[in-house]
Amino acid sequence: MRLQFILFALIFPICAFSQVKLGNGTDVVKPNSSLKILKLDREVDSNEVLQLKDQFFQSSDFIPNLGLSKFNVWLSLIVENNGRSSSYLLDIAYPLLDEVELYELDSTGQLVTIAQLGGNKNFEERKYQHANYIFDLDIEPSERKELFLRVKSSEQIILPLSIATPVSIWEKLLEDNILVGLYLGVVIIMSIYNLFLFISVRDYSYFFYVIYVLFLGLTQLGIVGFNFQYLWPGYPEWERVSIIFFACISSIAVLFFTSNFLNVKRNAPLARWLLFGLLFLFLFSFVCTAFGYVQFGFQIMQTATTLESIVLFVLSLWVLQKGYQPAKYFFAAWAVLLIGALIFLFKDYGILPYNLFTSNSFRFASIVEMALLSFALAARINILKQQKEESQSRELAISQENERLIREQNIVLEQKVNERTRELTQSNESLQTTLTHLKDTQSQLVEAEKMASLGQLTAGVAHEINNPINFVTSNVAPLKRDIKMVWDTLDEIERIAFSEDLSVKQKQEQIQAYKEELDIDYLKEEVDFLLKGMHDGASRTAEIVKSLRIFSRVDEDTLKYADINEGLESTLVILGSIINEGMEVQKIYGDIPEIECYAGKLNQVFLNILTNAIYAIDKKFGRNFGGILKIQTSIYEDPSFISILISDNGIGIPSHIKEKIFEPFFTTKDVGEGTGLGMSIAYNTIAKHEGRIVVESEEGQGTIFNLIIPIKQDS
Repeated sequence: MRLQFILFALIFPICAFSQVKLGNGTDVVKPNSSLKILKLDREVDSNEVLQLKDQFFQSSDFIPNLGLSKFNVWLSLIVENNGRSSSYLLDIAYPLLDEVELYELDSTGQLVTIAQLGGNKNFEERKYQHANYIFDLDIEPSERKELFLRVKSSEQIILPLSIATPVSIWEKLLEDNILVGLYLGVVIIMSIYNLFLFISVRDYSYFFYVIYVLFLGLTQLGIVGFNFQYLWPGYPEWERVSIIFFACISSIAVLFFTSNFLNVKRNAPLARWLLFGLLFLFLFSFVCTAFGYVQFGFQIMQTATTLESIVLFVLSLWVLQKGYQPAKYFFAAWAVLLIGALIFLFKDYGILPYNLFTSNSFRFASIVEMALLSFALAARINILKQQKEESQSRELAISQENERLIREQNIVLEQKVNERTRELTQSNESLQTTLTHLKDTQSQLVEAEKMASLGQLTAGVAHEINNPINFVTSNVAPLKRDIKMVWDTLDEIERIAFSEDLSVKQKQEQIQAYKEELDIDYLKEEVDFLLKGMHDGASRTAEIVKSLRIFSRVDEDTLKYADINEGLESTLVILGSIINEGMEVQKIYGDIPEIECYAGKLNQVFLNILTNAIYAIDKKFGRNFGGILKIQTSIYEDPSFISILISDNGIGIPSHIKEKIFEPFFTTKDVGEGTGLGMSIAYNTIAKHEGRIVVESEEGQGTIFNLIIPIKQDS
């Protein structure tokens, strides 16, 4: 029934009758060819229709198909009762009409309203609770009446009229209802069955098929009026547009079903654009209808449905010719549906007789189509299952072949692994030997660095101690001479004092003369000077020994609290021999607490950094004045850390090597002047103290080392 809206009407002339004659039989009379029709491009009301009787034209269709019209249409019919019954019913078996009004011409020549029905009124307002429009015809035997029918619809206007006694009409309607009920049962069964299949196999072809069947069923039920009668009898506005919505949804679902089922993307890729175009038309029809353009939306749906039927029929034939076997069921399904639609239309135009089969041919074809599409899905699943089994068989054969190859390869691989294992064992032994040599070499280099530091320490201490010791040594001989002169003076004074030949006065004169001869005052000054010099030399020696004792805690491996200022000072004392006279040493020792550290290792760090600073200054200034070595200690920004700032205005560090200064064996000194381990050891020592070294340097301007060390080490 759905496709009758989309095919062009075929007009076949038949003999016209001027009136409908009712007899005594139970046959249903089809008065369609006896109708006269008035169809103008404007509205015509009941007051002027009689004035336009000369513009009525005789219907040439067995079932009038007036197409689409924005305005109402009038029909005229003369009925003559040749039977004995006076009670008849007029049945219009087309529930899609929006307005249906029946009038009769009374004896005064005026139109009298018999009944007003239509889809724009609530269903409960009807006298006869049936989807068709049923009117009472009270006409006495031998009486002749002229009837007028006013109809209007936003959809196609088709007028399958029937007149008969109530018993005959209701028998006919009961047959129709039974067939519609059977159709509904098939729709429900096919939907539920394929829905369960979709849930089981998760193939979306089944899902689209279920949507298609459900909304195709709703469309067919809407066409025969069952939706309005049983689902929403109080909503005529929804009834007016629902069939278009359902038809669009059903058609869209069949597009997706076709694309998925026929694998259009692979079998007919260009046809996808046709499907997209049809999808757009159905969506456009849906939107137009939703916004109130019902008749325009219906026209778009008609056009799209016609194109869809042709495209899917041709597409299924094309895919079938390419060897895709499931397409044969699809092709057969659409062929049956088109044949059913043609039979239905030929019945409407009188080419085929009106009977149970022809009047329900489209629904019969629709049922066959559903079954064939369901068979198509089953065949597709079987083909996929067969392909899967064949694929599994091929995979099994390949797997067995791979297993054989793997066994053979395992034997070869095991041999190669054994050979490789022996090679790796030999390489491992060689690497172990090399690693041992490297460790020994590293230990030797570290010891060499320690020995270099020790040599520098020894040279510095020797130089520093040599000066005060020489000073003491050089004062010994003059002091011995002066002491001898003192003893000689004592002996001479004792001789004079105990001489009995001299008077006291003479003794005093001789002693005074001897003192003047010796210049005793100068002797006293010289002795005091020599003793003071020896005292200073001894004090300097004691200071150097103390600094040496503080510095030489290199091998202490336990954390102890130590005075960093004292450690820096002792390091400067030891380095005194390489600090030339033109170099200025600025010491700014802050009030910092003792820190928990490995004191000897930190002294080693100070020694390395200060040595490099002195080296950089010497490279730039030589023995000239201008070099500045600055040492500053303070509490860091974080009060749990101290900062040790060692800066110089020497040659600086080039930017391209600044990141390398802490790498082992990296040095900028000449060959023989360093091992390249000093700064690496310094970096690791500070890291061991959970601190860090920040280096700032500008080539030609100098370098700043900032040692940031925590006051207390984490346990």
